[in-house]
Amino acid sequence: MPGTSTGRRRGPTTPLRHDGRDYLTTAQVCRMLGVKPQTVYAYVSRGHLTSGRIDGVRGSVFLVDDVDALTRRSVSRPPAGMVERIRTHITLIDDDRLYYRGQDATVLAAERDFEKVTELLWDVRPEREPQLLSAKAFRQIDGLRRAQDRRIDVIRIVVDVLGSRDRFRHQNAPVDVVARTRDIYANSLSALPVLDDRPVRGTSFAAQLWPRLTEVPANPRRVRVLNAALVLLADHDLSAGTVAARVAASARGSIYSVISAGLGALDGTLHGGAATQAYRFLTAALRDPVDALAPYTAAGLPIPGCGHVVYQHCDPRAETLFAMLEATTGGDPAVAGALDELRPPLVRAGAGFMNSDMALAALAVRFEMGPDAAETIFALARIAGWVAHALEEYQEPRLRFRPEGVYVGVRP
Repeated sequence: MPGTSTGRRRGPTTPLRHDGRDYLTTAQVCRMLGVKPQTVYAYVSRGHLTSGRIDGVRGSVFLVDDVDALTRRSVSRPPAGMVERIRTHITLIDDDRLYYRGQDATVLAAERDFEKVTELLWDVRPEREPQLLSAKAFRQIDGLRRAQDRRIDVIRIVVDVLGSRDRFRHQNAPVDVVARTRDIYANSLSALPVLDDRPVRGTSFAAQLWPRLTEVPANPRRVRVLNAALVLLADHDLSAGTVAARVAASARGSIYSVISAGLGALDGTLHGGAATQAYRFLTAALRDPVDALAPYTAAGLPIPGCGHVVYQHCDPRAETLFAMLEATTGGDPAVAGALDELRPPLVRAGAGFMNSDMALAALAVRFEMGPDAAETIFALARIAGWVAHALEEYQEPRLRFRPEGVYVGVRP
């Protein structure tokens, strides 16, 4: 900066007057903000402060107004680690009830196909039919899939393949997002191996999914239970996978990236994997409920498929599915007996009520769907909710999730 500074003696924070403006040295800024010089330089690199030079003054100088503004931001800013509250119109959990856009999810589960509930969640009507990949692409997906892979891994491959082939994947207009999501659903179904090659009765998503989960023949009542599970697991407010999906959407990731982020979180043993843990626990309980419980109670560990952080007395999703399973014939009748035997010792152990993980496990065990079926149902259902949250998040300020770490390491 050209010009000369005043020659008056400066106190600890007395500014330099130059060209009609007041400046502070680096040392003065450090004293005002209570930080080290390295932190001041970091503020400059992040654009929070602008440094300059004055002839005859060593080092950088900073406008007093900029330093004052940074001080005000530091005072008014929420504590490190805090993010703004997420306002949503999608799901309400209140008094042990679950609502989608103001409608009771348990009623929707009994009365609506999963596809119609997705339209309710998305608040968008689809404008075209889903488009399937080529036969060559499906052969490539089969080549990537190993025999021991879980079905959720097949879904992840499908999402990645579709995303990599879509040159316009970052178009996030609602109708485009919904069209791509329906493509993901259709191609995931086509990529999952069919276990029962009898003709499928019904065109609903649940009817098409059933033979990809089990060799046990479908009938309308069984398909209705599966449909109800899809509806009831479609969204659950801000669970871990949904937060991950919203963060991806906030960064303006494509809907493929949003779903991949959600699937990444769902893959955790404490999220989607909890349904698999409940499956294994229930399978052991079929042999001996007391023996199945003993390792958990002895070690003081949480019992799979029990309790929930957002419900006080019962999980409405589980209660609905248990009631529908009770009214459904066929499958392994021992499952209902095992659940009845488990309830009293669970109460004595303080494990609380059975949750949706246990209900999904009961559906999967009863109809011989395999250990990963509950997690697969969960994933396919929850994709609908992630997309609904992405559609909301695309309308919010971008990159709004930026909590600050609380540094506890060695100071420079």
